[in-house]
Amino acid sequence: MLPLPTTSLRTAFEQLADPRRPGRTLTFPLTEIITIALCAVIGGANSWVAVETFGHAKQAWFKRFLNLEHGIPSHDTFGRVFALLNPLAFQNCFREWITGVCERLGIRHVAIDGKRLAGSEDAGLGVQAIHLVSAWASEVRLTLGQVAVEEKSNEITAIPKLLEMLEIAGALVTIDAMGCQKEIAAKIRERQADYVLAVKENQPHLHEDLERLFREALEQETLDAHWDYHQSEAKNHGRDEVRLCWVLHDVDGVRDRDLWQDLCSVIVVVTERGIGDSSHSEVRYYISSRNGSAAEFAKAIRRHWGIENECHWVLDVVFGEDGSRVRKDQEAENVGWLRRMVLSLLKQVKGKRSVAATRLAAGWNEEFLEQILLNLLGN
Repeated sequence: MLPLPTTSLRTAFEQLADPRRPGRTLTFPLTEIITIALCAVIGGANSWVAVETFGHAKQAWFKRFLNLEHGIPSHDTFGRVFALLNPLAFQNCFREWITGVCERLGIRHVAIDGKRLAGSEDAGLGVQAIHLVSAWASEVRLTLGQVAVEEKSNEITAIPKLLEMLEIAGALVTIDAMGCQKEIAAKIRERQADYVLAVKENQPHLHEDLERLFREALEQETLDAHWDYHQSEAKNHGRDEVRLCWVLHDVDGVRDRDLWQDLCSVIVVVTERGIGDSSHSEVRYYISSRNGSAAEFAKAIRRHWGIENECHWVLDVVFGEDGSRVRKDQEAENVGWLRRMVLSLLKQVKGKRSVAATRLAAGWNEEFLEQILLNLLGN
């Protein structure tokens, strides 16, 4: 018999305050509810009804390490408890595992991006969709943390809160144009990390300066002399793609350079795509606090989209997140974190299976499910 991995999980969840009213007869212990939910989502459950069904199907297995005095909770009980849980406290239950994995594998790049949970909106009741901002460690494929954007606000206010939660010293943090804010740049440096921020028209002076620097270098034919350069080519789905990256470390031409904490690099990326006889090119601009090479920046900027392709897309397609209707109180935020933690666990599983196939295998094979949980403990 394999060691029971959920023993340590139960210990971790014991630190989580039970949000249900004191004095009530709590039929199902909080640790049992969360443990069953975690295992069920790993095993393919995408709704509370499916979680309850999984629990009944695996009840004999769960009894090896849970008392289950009153059996498996109903789907309504799962939903009610997750609507009441404190989101930050729930995240903290996994913090030790995340920190341990990151220390072993090292974090060199962190992508920060937002995602709207479309199904959490109810226009008839005036309920807005939940918008989560999360941090993705691209190399180790882990979600490091998430913060919900407050109503009538945007990602600009959520990103500093997220950064405050993270241990990112030494990492390169990439954020799209929404996060190109002086306060966010300063917060990243305060956390002893470096930033790469996409620059668009929401920073008009900065965008104009970067365009001018690049245009002048082209006109004066000084790109090779003053800019570091990297080129890569790829062929995907019948499409030829060439990526060109230039980096300039002389930033005196940026008017507000002193307002951007430790700004020392200007980056220009040109992407040329061709399909048959047609072609398309795109120019993007970035600023950074790191004195890096064109190859290093090109790699980080390319990896930034991993949060979309390897995290957000998978959450929608495999976990059904965009279609999920959970919306009561803090339920959507907590369920969003549960999905991200499960996805992070599954990304650590070795082998050639897709995430969807790995979930099916875990749901069918209890020994395989235990192996996945053992990864959570670092064993």
